[in-house]
Amino acid sequence: MVTIKDIEIYSVSDLATARASPWASVSIIVRVVTGDGQVGYGGEAVPTLRVNQVVRAIEEVRRFMIGKDPFRIEYLFREWYKHEFYISRSFEAVTAYSAVDIALHDLLGKYLSAPIYQFMGGLVNEKIKAYANGWYNDCVTPDDFARKAKEVVSMGFRAMKFDPFGPYFDQMDEEGLEEAVERVRAVKEAVGKYVDILIETHGRFNVNTAIKMVKAMEQFNPLFIEEPVHPDLNFEGLAKIKAVAPGVRIAVGERIISVEEALQLLERGLVDVLQPDITNALGFTGMGRIRALTETYGIELAPHNAFGPVQHAATLQFDASTYNLLIQESFYEFWPPQWKRDIINNAIKLEDGYYRVPNRPGLGVDVNEKALTEMRFEGMEPFHEEEPVWVIKGRGRDTSNPELLI
Repeated sequence: MVTIKDIEIYSVSDLATARASPWASVSIIVRVVTGDGQVGYGGEAVPTLRVNQVVRAIEEVRRFMIGKDPFRIEYLFREWYKHEFYISRSFEAVTAYSAVDIALHDLLGKYLSAPIYQFMGGLVNEKIKAYANGWYNDCVTPDDFARKAKEVVSMGFRAMKFDPFGPYFDQMDEEGLEEAVERVRAVKEAVGKYVDILIETHGRFNVNTAIKMVKAMEQFNPLFIEEPVHPDLNFEGLAKIKAVAPGVRIAVGERIISVEEALQLLERGLVDVLQPDITNALGFTGMGRIRALTETYGIELAPHNAFGPVQHAATLQFDASTYNLLIQESFYEFWPPQWKRDIINNAIKLEDGYYRVPNRPGLGVDVNEKALTEMRFEGMEPFHEEEPVWVIKGRGRDTSNPELLI
């Protein structure tokens, strides 16, 4: 019988070269090794200001997994669920298990000589429409946004998401809202009516501000507006937004860590598009269950996908077997350093705004083990007072202070 010999953990970064940006500076990748020498890769376990804590959580999963049959994936999840008492409440526990679950599916695909989508329901989508994210670093003025938006279109994208709200948090005054509207208008005019725009809010506003913002953005017919209110205001806040702007599609879900959280949003009719993230929604095991719920409620999926190339490959495998997929987020072309793409030998290419789903076994990509070794590090990602880790570089600064724009 094949058993798990070890689970290796790779925290990788370019911190030593000082090129890293907070939102893209670290990846945590796992390598499941079997007794007969086969390997499966998973990730990226989400490190956001929690690198060391997440690594420790993966070590706990490793302690449980060693010696187990890697192909009893559902059984392993239920057994770990029994032991990890707070898995439905702990982000660290969930992202750790998600990375391992992805690796187990990669391993199974390699043993079966089949891509993961074949045992997630089979091929539905041969190619996946993508929207660009991460492209608007250092954009401040409407002209900045318009110029870079045109560059994104020239790359082949026919959809793009961006956050036009600068440094505002909780509240936004009339001047700030007008600035945001002009940035969105500039992008819309630059790309034309046949390119979809999506508005990123990062869950940062209180309910009253979010209502004003959504009503102001309705004129641009965004494909969706993402996370307009703080996640802890989801139920009441989203209900109020839907009441005043029923024609605007609202997307949330990148922070949900259980199937139950997805159900609570869906059964209340609070979202039009759900955005679970395979790296913190229990991997393929959790995503399959969430997908079944969204089909039941007639909700489209647009999975969150921001952290790294292994996650990118895993998400495309999920997308390939997903009937109710709306569109797929991609940071792949816009991670500031090249090293993240090097981890999978830059194997995934955009073609006319779409990704072809790799049909090789498992995740469908080869992991560059030399790159994992060379980029390995210990520590934490950068902390920036002016820019939270969810901010695209140069977009969280106080634009009224010229000294912060240097």
